[in-house]
Amino acid sequence: MGTQSDIDASQQLLDLYDTALPEVYGYLHRRCRNTTVAEDLSTEVFLGAVDSIRRGVVDDVTVAWLIGIARHKLVDHWRRVERDTRNLTAVADKSPTPTDPWAIELDLSIARDVLDDLGAHHRSALTLRYLDDLPVRQVAAVLDRTEHATEALLVRARHAFRARYDELGSDPR
Repeated sequence: MGTQSDIDASQQLLDLYDTALPEVYGYLHRRCRNTTVAEDLSTEVFLGAVDSIRRGVVDDVTVAWLIGIARHKLVDHWRRVERDTRNLTAVADKSPTPTDPWAIELDLSIARDVLDDLGAHHRSALTLRYLDDLPVRQVAAVLDRTEHATEALLVRARHAFRARYDELGSDPR
């Protein structure tokens, strides 16, 4: 049997569920643009919330707290994808060579496609920094990196974004 605060937090989650689910799902879907992934990660968010409540590490369940869990679940997802991609790349022995120049004006649909094409580590860094508008210090904390390493990652991520954007932007489909 749980403590009174566990019971209160559980009731808060139940009361908040119908309101929070579309918020959590929307947050995830806007960032990954994949319905199945957003649904799976939404499920993981609520399972993680239940686990946190059971462990007694939360007293006040809010949508903001659930979005924080969603952010971590998304970063974990991108890390898994990146790890799998690195393993496949190592097997195939391919190494991409990015180009440098890029246009100042961004086409939103191309920019979204570029984010989809980037490696998970670059995508997560750029998303946290520029879409979630987190300062570098917070991006570093979420990614479990030092600030210096995060700044270097952001430089590489912007370079990869620019190179891929130019590639897709010059493609006359």
